[in-house]
Amino acid sequence: MARGLALATTVTEREQRTSQLFTHLQSATAPDRRQAIIAELVEVNLPLCDALAGRYVGRGADHDDLLQVARTALLLAIERFDPDDGRVFASFAVPTITGELKRYFRDHCWVVRPPRQIQELRSRVVRARAELEQATGREVTVAEIGRRLEVADAKVRECVGITTSFRPLSLEAPAHPDASTSFGDSLAGGGELITELVERLDLRRALASLPPRDRQVLKWRFEEECTQSEIARRLGVSQMQVSRIIRRLLDRTRALLEPSEPLAS
Repeated sequence: MARGLALATTVTEREQRTSQLFTHLQSATAPDRRQAIIAELVEVNLPLCDALAGRYVGRGADHDDLLQVARTALLLAIERFDPDDGRVFASFAVPTITGELKRYFRDHCWVVRPPRQIQELRSRVVRARAELEQATGREVTVAEIGRRLEVADAKVRECVGITTSFRPLSLEAPAHPDASTSFGDSLAGGGELITELVERLDLRRALASLPPRDRQVLKWRFEEECTQSEIARRLGVSQMQVSRIIRRLLDRTRALLEPSEPLAS
């Protein structure tokens, strides 16, 4: 409680001092005096500015670069702010600084730059996922996010997939936390492509032999990443029945992919 009171007092003092400085800035005419007031405005609001930059640490940009962008945006906010609007400076500065930080990520932090439409949709996907998981208390599926945003599941998956475009995984990184092999060692070589193609064709033929309802269940579970409880609601059965159905379908598909026994000579 004492810490919260101290923080509240600090914020109040910052707002009061900022308001006084803007009043002085309005009446100041000498360039040196104006520069001195602006410098103090920056100093007073620097903790707020740096805290906003700190929210974006660990997303693929250097901390120093984020601080520079945020502090430049703080100067921009001071230049644009009109004290006569009756607003607290922080209510104007926070969106300005946050907007510049987001623009910096959008324009400078992609190693592999996706289309602008996907970049903008990604922020909506991240926000929708957080809201849905908070409301449901569980991890949500791509299909649920797509319905929330009224966009195709494929677009949602594309937005989820571009996360590594900020900072791609190094091929020298360990394949697993305790693994001695690197991620690059686990990638298929050129000679394995034909084998993979044959396996994909075999799998496609095996799935095509299943009844439409069974194919739909597998699509919901492994393509749309629906949970068993969601599939149960769609089918009008219990979650336990869905678990059995999926297990039966996997066993049947594996059996279809098993090589047949050679004929005895």
